[in-house]
Amino acid sequence: MDILLSLEKIFAARRNLKGVIHCTPLDYSKTYSDLSQNEIYLKLENLQKTGSFKIRGAYHKIMSLSAEERQLGVIAASAGNHAQGVAYGSNSAGIPCVIVMPETTPIAKVEATSRYGANVILHGSNYDEAYARALEIQRERGMTYVHAFNDDFVMAGQGTIALEILEQLPEVDVIVAPVGGGGLVAGVAMAAKLMKPDVEVVGVEAAGAACMKTSLDREEIVTLETVATIADGIQVRRPGELTFEIVRQYVDHIVTVEEEEIARAMLLAIERNKMVVEGAGASGLAAVLYDKLPYKGKKICVLLSGGNVDVNFLSRIIERGLVESGRYLRINTTMSDKPGMLQALLRVFGEERANIIGINHHRMGSRVMVGFAEVEIDVETRDHKHQERIVERLAECGFSVLVR
Repeated sequence: MDILLSLEKIFAARRNLKGVIHCTPLDYSKTYSDLSQNEIYLKLENLQKTGSFKIRGAYHKIMSLSAEERQLGVIAASAGNHAQGVAYGSNSAGIPCVIVMPETTPIAKVEATSRYGANVILHGSNYDEAYARALEIQRERGMTYVHAFNDDFVMAGQGTIALEILEQLPEVDVIVAPVGGGGLVAGVAMAAKLMKPDVEVVGVEAAGAACMKTSLDREEIVTLETVATIADGIQVRRPGELTFEIVRQYVDHIVTVEEEEIARAMLLAIERNKMVVEGAGASGLAAVLYDKLPYKGKKICVLLSGGNVDVNFLSRIIERGLVESGRYLRINTTMSDKPGMLQALLRVFGEERANIIGINHHRMGSRVMVGFAEVEIDVETRDHKHQERIVERLAECGFSVLVR
């Protein structure tokens, strides 16, 4: 398949986006630099308008439409950042916009998309069903479908990020970007490589949704049967035909990160950088933290692609990150229901300077024998070694402990 994207088109996108989007900051991180033995810089697209990079490609695509196409309007299917980017762009251009979202989409995302002026239609239980409905409406009304990644104009818009990075850090050695369908990494990789051929580009996928890596390994586009990841922005079953060709030619490595690693990266971004970064945006940080990149002593720019996280979901992510980093422990133990036993149990936590944040003590239940009590305790700990020491101490004191 011929590659239609070019450096000229990426520069054209930059002209289109001038005065519309933010040139987002590039922030040096001593924390991640020390952890990875590289110089780590963060490209803060989580601070972009609409909360993610998606506005770049969506706005540029909409501005490329003819007068007739603008009159008929645009349509897209999305449960997240792409929806808001398309809605913002169409509102700015004063053209009709329809966004089809799955019925399971969090209310906050539906309302955010509506506030940008889109007519939101809820349909289906997943993205595929919403996408099918969007195509039906597109055919019925003659609207232009704005694809989230498999589009030259969209990729050109995303590629403008690389132009900014090369101006902000001309000596950059490596650029790291998340990969879903491939629109972001394709645009960034082509722009970066054509401007600075010796720069390397690394794409990061969630291990539970590694459609691009699987396709590259098999040398053909593959549709995954199922995908599952907390990084919903890169939860894609099949890469784009256009993006696949560009990634194959311009991206140096594709690596994967696990769910716990993404959660830990999100938590660390909150604690160390005071920033909310969504799962997709944190995937590059996870690759840095867990030594997935084959580099030492390099200047590496990690692209934080977005910061739109549902508040209720964020609380679960924080808890998961605490568990992964050894700072949250939940244990169950059954003990003799005699005076002083609970005090003896709790004394261990006090001596180990572990903070008890929740406790549940009960004598009834199918698992509890007469004369015994079951205790469930939630504890704040320092790290995994601290947890191991607590469990060992409890065993020494005669308590049989089940860690959950």
